[in-house]
Amino acid sequence: MSAAHQEVEPSDPGAGLADTGRLAAFCDAVFAIVITLLVLDLRVPDFHEGGLGAALRSEAPSFLAFVVSFIYVGVLWLNHHALLRLVRGTNLALNWINLAILFGVVSIPFPTAVLAAALTEGDTHDLRVAVVLYAFAAALMSAPWLVFFGYLRRHPALRASHVSQDQVRVQEVRPITGLVLFGLTGLLGWLVHPLFGLIGVILMIIYHGVTSEGVHAGLLRRGPRRRG
Repeated sequence: MSAAHQEVEPSDPGAGLADTGRLAAFCDAVFAIVITLLVLDLRVPDFHEGGLGAALRSEAPSFLAFVVSFIYVGVLWLNHHALLRLVRGTNLALNWINLAILFGVVSIPFPTAVLAAALTEGDTHDLRVAVVLYAFAAALMSAPWLVFFGYLRRHPALRASHVSQDQVRVQEVRPITGLVLFGLTGLLGWLVHPLFGLIGVILMIIYHGVTSEGVHAGLLRRGPRRRG
């Protein structure tokens, strides 16, 4: 009984955990591939003599979709980089949750291509569908991040030594915000106008970029000094 108890609760909190090095290397490779695949939707347009300028202008919507998604993948990479600094090691469950995060990342080129096609060749209804697809894909992408933070909060042995319970708990606000506001952005694009939805998507990407190092981290650091 005592031996079994020692296996479940080892004296070293990091015992039995895998190093994050391989996880980080694998994730970086996935992000690099995804961000490279985005450029495949850009193409040299067909044009007649003297019409290159107009042909390039016609591809501007595709370039816009590429830029938005390039920045989005970059923001996700920054967030993921900060995420891995919260953990001292990984286990099987955390690896599966991380794979769910990567599944959302690798799906980005598809709604990007749909959005580019709608901006270039579609009408308002097509653009509405494309914006809703992009926004809802982004909303669903927030779910595994929420699961990751929740799992890390419930398993303190996985957390890095400098990371407190409150620091992990407060980060759950960000994926919850993503789930709710990306979803509302999709509804806005459908019910009001797709351009409003597209603007909402861009604003949410900016939000995740600004908070890539975490939310309220400064407030948590100042809290003890205020009480003292």
